Amino acid sequence: MKSSSNGGLVYSTDDERMYPECRRPLSECSCRPKAVPIGDGVVRVSRQTKGRGGKSVTLIKGLALDPTPLALLGEQSRTACGSGGTVKDGVIEVQEDHCEPVMAELRKHGHNVKRFGV
Repeated sequence: MKSSSNGGLVYSTDDERMYPECRRPLSECSCRPKAVPIGDGVVRVSRQTKGRGGKSVTLIKGLALDPTPLALLGEQSRTACGSGGTVKDGVIEVQEDHCEPVMAELRKHGHNVKRFGV
């Protein structure tokens, strides 16, 4: 990798996209405007088994939170259910069918919650 005299990146084999103003990878860019989470104020809780080998997962969608508070809320929801799970792409996944306990936990934190799907 070479750098030009003004400090910008000239060539890289890295697949990550570069921000045009500072010429840094998007993950390292500090001048890029931060995306504001958009939501309609309704948190949707659903159960899904598709593509998971028949195992059910409770999905929590529609939370307009930044990644850190979202991860914290995901941890609190999993603890309330006594189950595992993860946070992927702004969606909290809790293993097994725990829709009712998850909805109670979210209401306790002041969210407007609706059951979505079957």
